[in-house]
Amino acid sequence: MLQEFLDKFGFKYSFKSATELYKSGFFNDQLIKVLNSYDQIKKIILPTLGEERKKTYSPFLPICPETGHVLEVEIISINTEKNTIVYLQNNKEIEQSILDGNCKLQWKVDWAMRWCALDIDYEMYGKDLIPTFQLSSKVCRALGHQPPENYFYELFLDQNGEKISKSKGNGLSIEEWLSYAPKETLSYFMYQNPRRAKKLFLDVIPKSVDEFLSHLNKFNDQNDDEKIENPVWHIMNSQNYIGSIPISFNLILNLVSASGKNDPEFILDFIKKYDGAIINSDHNFMLELITGAISFEENVNADKIQYKVPNEEEKNIFLDLINRIDLLPDNVDAETIQTEIYQIGKDYKFDNLRDWFKLIYQVLFGKSDGPRFGTFIAIYGIKETIQLIRERIKVSK
Repeated sequence: MLQEFLDKFGFKYSFKSATELYKSGFFNDQLIKVLNSYDQIKKIILPTLGEERKKTYSPFLPICPETGHVLEVEIISINTEKNTIVYLQNNKEIEQSILDGNCKLQWKVDWAMRWCALDIDYEMYGKDLIPTFQLSSKVCRALGHQPPENYFYELFLDQNGEKISKSKGNGLSIEEWLSYAPKETLSYFMYQNPRRAKKLFLDVIPKSVDEFLSHLNKFNDQNDDEKIENPVWHIMNSQNYIGSIPISFNLILNLVSASGKNDPEFILDFIKKYDGAIINSDHNFMLELITGAISFEENVNADKIQYKVPNEEEKNIFLDLINRIDLLPDNVDAETIQTEIYQIGKDYKFDNLRDWFKLIYQVLFGKSDGPRFGTFIAIYGIKETIQLIRERIKVSK
């Protein structure tokens, strides 16, 4: 799974198995150094342990030759000439080599040993491992090696601001995100403010996708200095290989909801009618974006949708909306439609025009907010929108 993830996001890496490196003897030289620094390393680790753990702690964990299981047993003595340890098992003293996979190290010492053996010069880790990094750095120096440069990142939180936990099952997995939006949008989410805790749950996806698309659409018109400040430069290796996307993720969600269609090509045809320049965009990215929106609408939004039933006064406002947009020419632009919708809100004395648009979204889409409604009509079509309104307010022609 790790390699699949790294490949999907274009990482360059060398994959090494710790088990194989132990068994092949690759770690032997460093394991001997740990054995020769046994007392010094214990002095580093012991102050961080509880009283009971201090009594039996050893950097080495022998591997049972019969079962292959890691044994957490008390180490009685060590032999630096023979590179062995002696431990008690079933009241019997057993001498065992530390080399060639016969032992592994406790993980804080193991982390430091790997830095030395693999000559690691840079390490990233979560904020919760700051004390461990500091401790392992001391062990690393005890082994005669300079600890790597480091960068810690903040933790991810769920929608309630609580730490994401595998055991709780809260939060959002990489696989879930990628089932709803392209990988570039996840890269954008990860790129922002790594030293700030982020809430990671399903409802952040539409917002993050639209923020990414906004940066993407600006990129090709920016000068070099502006491009370097644009997240797209960093997450797409300085090249916008997608092109401009003249539609928001939220608008696609509403197109899916209004049309009742789950065919990405069908939705893409709507978008092409609105802006023919979409043919210059990456076709696969557009289909991935639309496919993700269809899945998001079906799996996430479907349970949240609550259509508002308009009262008679509100029905009359929607009937007026039908009459006014029906008078507009077929090739009218989104801005003209939006202006007409604003005017209806003013004519019916909405104290705040946001309340007028909220009413539209609640009645037509079962949501409290959404993208510019004028743009939706321009893409979806005037006749199609009129039919949608009639269905939602339950009036016939």
